[in-house]
Amino acid sequence: MDLHLPDLKFMRKKLGLTQQELAKQAAVSQSLIAKIESSKIDPTYSHVQKIAEALNRLNKKQELKASQIMQTKIIAARPDDKIALVIEKMKKYGISQMPVIDNNTAVGTISETALLHGLLQHKGEQVKELMEEAPPIVAGQTGITLITNLLQFSSMVLVAEKGKLTGVITKSDVLNNLKGF
Repeated sequence: MDLHLPDLKFMRKKLGLTQQELAKQAAVSQSLIAKIESSKIDPTYSHVQKIAEALNRLNKKQELKASQIMQTKIIAARPDDKIALVIEKMKKYGISQMPVIDNNTAVGTISETALLHGLLQHKGEQVKELMEEAPPIVAGQTGITLITNLLQFSSMVLVAEKGKLTGVITKSDVLNNLKGF
């Protein structure tokens, strides 16, 4: 988180903190926070650094976690599933992609795009012939910032705890949880 001093008050309030609470976390005085927010002083670099570090720490604590936004019902395909079955599953559940799982291990993904491409190219009748790379897997405590970064390169992120898949997160899940921002 970059600290832009005119936004300090907004960031503090977004975290639900009083000036006193932020000051305590940053090891600075409450009056310093008040003066910075009212643009009455130009703080030293070391004070700005302390405040920025405190805001980063507090922001990470309050950041949504994978376990809070994941879908716990994982609708998946198996490598040997027929393409027709996968298309029916996608229609039934209103989804556009799903992980391909073999023995509780993610081995790939299958998406509408891969299906269309495969069907047009007559590549095969089973998922394993059309599937794409396996999605990234994160722990339940992974923050939404990292998940959002991963979703720029993957259509979904799987969540696992102690080697067992526990959920799936798509771009839609992230957007649904950010609508209040």
